[in-house]
Amino acid sequence: MSIYGASELARSFRTVRKNTIITAQEIPEEQYGFRATPDTRSVAETLIHMAVIPTFGERIHFNDKIDTFVGFDFFGVMGAHYAEEKVPRTKAEIIEMLTVNGERFAKLLDGVTDEMLAETITYPPGMEPAFKTRFEMLLSTKEHEMHHRGQLMLMQRMIGIVPHLTRNFQARVAEIQAARK
Repeated sequence: MSIYGASELARSFRTVRKNTIITAQEIPEEQYGFRATPDTRSVAETLIHMAVIPTFGERIHFNDKIDTFVGFDFFGVMGAHYAEEKVPRTKAEIIEMLTVNGERFAKLLDGVTDEMLAETITYPPGMEPAFKTRFEMLLSTKEHEMHHRGQLMLMQRMIGIVPHLTRNFQARVAEIQAARK
């Protein structure tokens, strides 16, 4: 029996994506061009990056079902993803991408078997670790999104918005404190 398997992966990814979408909705469209520094992604580019990255996991784990990165054109695949970030899109289009791509990826996660999660993918010689399980790689998609959402939350602060997760936490703390009085 697996303690953390496909259904947990899918559920947790959906939670993370839901919070990303709320963040995207709360940032005004006129702020989608905001960059924390000139050499970083804009709000829009970060959100598009987050919307597109699960398609990398779809490709390697579900479509191509690769078992090695030896000879894999990582930079070619990622180059296409990075080009997507530069395509101008409206806020509504970006939120739609986040919604559609996120649910498609979560549905794929729902169908993964424990055996598939245990499969390993070999990395090119010299890389550490030498291999990873599909479980670790699929989990990293969620972790990657959380990393970028942290960046977005900082950008929210920079443009004067208190992130919804912070507001929710502050409200819970206030309720607990009020109940103690």
